[in-house]
Amino acid sequence: MDNNVTIVMYHYVRDLINSRYPEIKGLDLNYFRQQIEFFSSKYTIISMEQFIDNMENKTKLPPNSMMLTFDDGFIDHYTNVFPILSQNKISGSFYVPAEVLSCDKVLDVHKIHYILASTSTKTIMKDLFSLLNFYRGKEFEFDSNESIYSKLALIGRFDDKDTIFIKRLLQVELPEKLRGILVNELFKKYIAIDEESFSKELYISYDQIKLMKKCGMHFGIHGYRHYWLEKLHLNEAKTDIRKSLDFYSDIIDSKSWTISYPYGSRNEELVEFVKSANCKVGLTTEVRIANLSKDCMLNLPRLDTNDFPPKSNNYLNHY
Repeated sequence: MDNNVTIVMYHYVRDLINSRYPEIKGLDLNYFRQQIEFFSSKYTIISMEQFIDNMENKTKLPPNSMMLTFDDGFIDHYTNVFPILSQNKISGSFYVPAEVLSCDKVLDVHKIHYILASTSTKTIMKDLFSLLNFYRGKEFEFDSNESIYSKLALIGRFDDKDTIFIKRLLQVELPEKLRGILVNELFKKYIAIDEESFSKELYISYDQIKLMKKCGMHFGIHGYRHYWLEKLHLNEAKTDIRKSLDFYSDIIDSKSWTISYPYGSRNEELVEFVKSANCKVGLTTEVRIANLSKDCMLNLPRLDTNDFPPKSNNYLNHY
């Protein structure tokens, strides 16, 4: 049996230069086309269903097997990705937080992306520090601006330290209530579209998901509200996952399903729960190629689209 499978992770895929937010951190559509050509020449792209069947029946995977995964439920995945995959007879795996379909709101994680795409990190940090000074001691207690920056401002794989600081501060570091307040204030300041309209432009619809599913695309869950699941009490995390499965009851088979953990966040208790609930595959954000002789099916690593040509040759470092 071929013991390796390369799993690629995508988020935004669009014509960046001609989009309303050309600075959004995504893959340009022309690069996506080139990447699919590269993958088709170097790998055997398999479906999630084929992968699960191979693993459960212990049959041999094709050489250089690869799966393509798309997180967060952006309209990009329907208008840009789906036609190209269909033309190339490729099945992708898509993971949509259920809340983006159940109400006309933009998830905080995506508000942060668009805040970052709308102005400089220097401007955002100036506003953030001012807001932190305002709220410190008024219901909320947290460290000084200097201390928080020193703790969080670390260079990421594809982001500078100021961007990482903003993301970590607004995604996980501060109390949830305060994070929501700060994100909403910045979003209203920098985004000149009301949230309901923005949401309807940003995300895929349920009918579009049903069509993609009918045409051979795979759908799994990505949490209900895109929480850091390991930071929730286990019962809260279970509830979040069950709500997702219930919401997608006519799309996803509750007896055989997959999950892309939001932010890659999970712990041993959560993994045991999803296993007991008939989850077959769990996707993380750990950066490497999956070794199926060692890796648990519920903790599979992925590489990023930016690790491959035409963006880079980083993938060669993970063999």
